[in-house]
Amino acid sequence: MTAFLGNILGGLLKFVYDMVSNIGTEPQNFSFYAMAIIITTVIFKIILLPVNLHQSKSSKKMNEIQPKMKEIQNKYKNDPQTMQAKMAELYKEHNYNPAAGCLPLLIQFPIILAFFKVMGNPTIYAFKDPAVYQAMNKTFFWIQNLEVPDPYLWGLPLLAAATTYLQSLTMVQPSTDPQAQATQRMMNIFLPVMIFMAAKGFAAGLALYWVIGNIFSIIQQVVTNKSLRKIKEEN
Repeated sequence: MTAFLGNILGGLLKFVYDMVSNIGTEPQNFSFYAMAIIITTVIFKIILLPVNLHQSKSSKKMNEIQPKMKEIQNKYKNDPQTMQAKMAELYKEHNYNPAAGCLPLLIQFPIILAFFKVMGNPTIYAFKDPAVYQAMNKTFFWIQNLEVPDPYLWGLPLLAAATTYLQSLTMVQPSTDPQAQATQRMMNIFLPVMIFMAAKGFAAGLALYWVIGNIFSIIQQVVTNKSLRKIKEEN
């Protein structure tokens, strides 16, 4: 599966690179290769936009019915079968699918793995001629080669962590459950730290993909939150 997606992603990366490399003179510190990674990331985010919008609506609906879920859990805590039936009725009444929130992760995880493959083996999945690939400029401002990790921790690794944290804040919906709030706060800290540690060893091109993807998601989520809030106020 990841090899199949790697070929698709690599082919798109090569196509975008060919397009941008024909626009004129390549900037010294902002290579066509870096441009191609950024544009390819945005394209994939646009493709996944309907799925992510569905997730946002599902998360908002889940938080709206959470008090009723808690009430059912407390009322039927000694009767699991009745609790399950009542929860199913609640989901049906509000047209809510508990598995909907996992769908974007299930879709995006293979794409991330595929990008790992492309960045680790670009001459297999994207640029078929090794000599041509080695001769390419791969700079991105302070990074001389996007094939290797960013030499500065304050660069892409820190940006990857910071944008991951900001993205988690935009996705959080208010919860009345103290335990859920505590879990969310822990995840908001743990995940950025994990991403920072991992990005130190990533090829900088992969870290760049992560940062651009997060920025796109933050903008998309802010716009979505405003739209959903406006719809709720009108109703």
